[in-house]
Amino acid sequence: MTLNKKFITGVFVKRYKRFFTDIQLDNEIVTAHCPNTGSMMGLLDAGNKVYLSESDNEKRKLKYTLEVIKLKSKHVGVNTHRTNRIVEKALNDNVLKFIKNIKEIKREVKYGENSKIDFLVTTKTEQVYIEVKNVTLVRDGKLAEFPDSVTSRGTKHLIELSKIKKKGVRAIMLYIVQRDDCDKFKVAKDIDPTYAENLKKAIKQGVEVFCYDCKFSKKDISINNKVKFIND
Repeated sequence: MTLNKKFITGVFVKRYKRFFTDIQLDNEIVTAHCPNTGSMMGLLDAGNKVYLSESDNEKRKLKYTLEVIKLKSKHVGVNTHRTNRIVEKALNDNVLKFIKNIKEIKREVKYGENSKIDFLVTTKTEQVYIEVKNVTLVRDGKLAEFPDSVTSRGTKHLIELSKIKKKGVRAIMLYIVQRDDCDKFKVAKDIDPTYAENLKKAIKQGVEVFCYDCKFSKKDISINNKVKFIND
C-alpha cells in the first residue's frame, strides 16, 4: 500500500500499557500509538530506528502511529491494521497467484459464530474466504513464526475456516510476514500449542495455507515474495 506522505524516522525509547510507545524525534520525545497488541518479541530494544506515520486528524489523541521497526538493515512492519490494506492492494493488482479472475472483493463480512472474515472474494467460478494474520516474530535466522503470544482469537478463526471448508467453500489462511529478511514460515507451537493443533486440523479439512513477505520503502509497504510454509 502506498501512503499519502513519507514515514517519519525516529528512535525507539520504550513501550508501555500495550498501546503506547515513546519515540525520540530530533530533540523531543513523542508518544506514538502502538497498533500491535502482541508481545513483539525481539523488536522492542531501546535505540532501534523506527518509522512513524503522522495523522492529520485533529480529534486523535495521539498524532503518531508506530509503523515499522528497523533491526540494522532489516525492516519489520508492526502495524497490524495495515496488513489487510496491503493484502487488498495485492488482490486488486492480481499479485496473489493462488486466486484468479476476481470479480468482487468484500472486507469484514460476517460469517460463522459472531465472526468476520477479512476478505470474501468472488471470482468467475467460486467464492473464497481469506483470513489474514500479520507475522513479525523471528527467533531463528530467516524463519518467521506465528503467533508471538497465545491467540484464542486466532484459534477461533481457524475453527470457523474449517467449518466453511466443510460446506464445500474454498477457505484460505494467509500469513503476511511484514519483514524483508525471511524465506520460511512455521507456526510457533511452543508458544501456542492449541493454535498449532487447530491449524493442523484445518489443513486436514482442506483449508489452504499461503505465506508472503513484504518489501519496504519510505512511503510504501507491499507484498513481495511467496515464503515457504513448513508444516511440521
